[in-house]
Amino acid sequence: MNITCDREQFLNAFQMAAAVAPSRSPKPILQSVKLDIAQNTAVLMATDTEVGIRLELTGLEIAAPGGAVLPVDRMGPILRESTDQKLNLQTDGNNIVIKGQRSEFQLPAQNPDEFPNVAEFKEESYHELPARLMKEIVRRTLFATDTESSRYALGGVLLEMDQDKIIAVGTDGRRLATMQGPAQSIGDHTTGDAMTIVPARAMQLIERALSDNDAEIKLASRGNDLLLATPRATIYTRLVEGRFPKWRDVIPSDEGLIHLDMTVGPLFSAVRQTSVVTTDESRGIKFKISDGNMELTSSAAEFGQSRVELPVAYEGEELLITLDHRFLGDFLRVLDPQKNVLLKVKDNDSAALFETDDGYIYVVMPLFREGS
Repeated sequence: MNITCDREQFLNAFQMAAAVAPSRSPKPILQSVKLDIAQNTAVLMATDTEVGIRLELTGLEIAAPGGAVLPVDRMGPILRESTDQKLNLQTDGNNIVIKGQRSEFQLPAQNPDEFPNVAEFKEESYHELPARLMKEIVRRTLFATDTESSRYALGGVLLEMDQDKIIAVGTDGRRLATMQGPAQSIGDHTTGDAMTIVPARAMQLIERALSDNDAEIKLASRGNDLLLATPRATIYTRLVEGRFPKWRDVIPSDEGLIHLDMTVGPLFSAVRQTSVVTTDESRGIKFKISDGNMELTSSAAEFGQSRVELPVAYEGEELLITLDHRFLGDFLRVLDPQKNVLLKVKDNDSAALFETDDGYIYVVMPLFREGS
């Protein structure tokens, strides 16, 4: 193998692949990134056997095809610390030589054939959807998952795909985030009754791999695993085993709910201000809603009290609800400050429901009952 690459471009791709490689493994070769060079194609691969990525490289000068296994803990620093614009990589089977204009490094070579294969996207049955939508899906649902729970199903995002849409759901049992959008089924691809639960780590990788220049992506659920393809990357992941909660039962029906139309920016600002005096033990914010006004208050014995008011379009009986400021902040943080959000509430014993006009729903359970 003999190639010449733009150092910065190669570094960016290498870092994305290296994020998949485990820092520790009973198989030391997995702590590396495989570089596979053919006559006209170049691919970087990394996997921990649960999640894997293939990245297509462009702009290389290929003098001779071949393969090399690049250890993350050595190759990463070489690429970062080098000041050369271009680097040459060669291997003779025994060593990997990385040359710059004024630098040269030699690393022991490993057998590329021993590196596990990362699946390519060759599916004829899949869903096609906008990359921007997929990125929003990850941002708006991933934060609500529970990666520390013993209930493994809560450590991932549920994906449901039918003929013309995709629905994603994340929950930790105390709040639930769900987002849906248009997605076209190709080859009659649907998830049906299957529990397509994508682990949080794979969702993070998907968000990172999606580029603003990507138009459409392909998504294929294959029973026990899932493949996602962008124009330059393919991501493979095993699915989380277990039963996801019946999430539709968590969303309150509209009956008896009071509707409050609010703007994200002012609401988020009020929540942040009110939360200044909260603690881990006293993290609730009380929302008192009365004619034309929403009053947010919080208190902690060692830090004091806070009160912030917001005007709201509401007329009716006084309503009081108490919510965890962290859960509200997580939700409001992923939305545009100018966006409108509809808050639907009933009383302090019931869940609060937030909706946007682009298919996003967020449900938060009350923190405690008034007076408790």
